[in-house]
Amino acid sequence: MERLQYEVEARGAATARKPVLVGVTASGNCEVLVEAGGAPERCAIDVHTAAQGFGPIWQAVLRDFGERHAAGGLKIEIHDVGATPAVVSLRLDQALEAWEDDDA
Repeated sequence: MERLQYEVEARGAATARKPVLVGVTASGNCEVLVEAGGAPERCAIDVHTAAQGFGPIWQAVLRDFGERHAAGGLKIEIHDVGATPAVVSLRLDQALEAWEDDDA
């Protein structure tokens, strides 16, 4: 397992809510946990991945995520089991949608 840690610039997130967990830890997929915490203009992301050596790709996917979403002030933990960048982006989008949901 490789552990990667990133901080990406992002607009401020929605009001603090309960932690949100989406996805599964199964082959070709990933699990994403979102919780409040951190600087309001940055998103801290901790990645645990079985696929080693993909740091630059993770950085590009996460930078894109920070540009597209109001995720500042959030801490995100990703448990990856070989997900493609498209699946990671989908799970991150899904997690932020659940975070912003009024019923969360």
